[in-house]
Amino acid sequence: MRGFPVDQAGGYVKLMLSSGKLLGKPTMRTYTIHDQRAPVGGDFGEIDIQFALHGGNAAGPATSWALSVKEGDTIRVGGPGPAKPFASDRDHLMVAGDMSALPAIAANLRSLPDTVKGIAVIEIQHEEDAVELAAPDGITIEWIVNDQPGLRPELLSDALRAAQRPNGSVYAWVACEFAGMRACRAFLRDEMGLGPRDLYISSYWKHGFDEGQHKKIKRQDAQSAPAVQTA
Repeated sequence: MRGFPVDQAGGYVKLMLSSGKLLGKPTMRTYTIHDQRAPVGGDFGEIDIQFALHGGNAAGPATSWALSVKEGDTIRVGGPGPAKPFASDRDHLMVAGDMSALPAIAANLRSLPDTVKGIAVIEIQHEEDAVELAAPDGITIEWIVNDQPGLRPELLSDALRAAQRPNGSVYAWVACEFAGMRACRAFLRDEMGLGPRDLYISSYWKHGFDEGQHKKIKRQDAQSAPAVQTA
């Protein structure tokens, strides 16, 4: 952690996992920095990363590492990559994401000014996954339970559509599974007419795909639909 920059909550890192090596190279997985504590005295500071511990066939190298790691073990980290903060200068904020985006949503919500108003719709797998989030009083948080993540891509877009469209300027921020992202994009861009300056949207994963496969289809999709902020 020597030299790791401060104030990176909401950004991301690449974890280089020794498990699941491919052709001698470590398998990399991307994770959001949920929180960070700056160095105090002679230490090097800390970052918090949340892991979803997938079971069965969905368990991959990151789950295996998280379940077997012990205090004192080390891991190589690449980054950090930049955060994608919520715009706070609009009349209304619309946020949607699943559990893969929860760390980024949590970091961004707690950094907002108290005057911001809007809605945050978050898809979780179990009721117990709903956590307390620090957010302005004007932000309504709606939890949607889906015990089969990735198989009901319409849930987030339907929830945004059901929310009454506010008057004034709008900024939307979406990060979720690939099919869910496309459904939200169709609503926010095509139906609501939000342009690139008013909309950040990204898929963090795709059902049935590993990270490498997801990156490939994500690039293809970005080339065919470039009129939004993506990452």
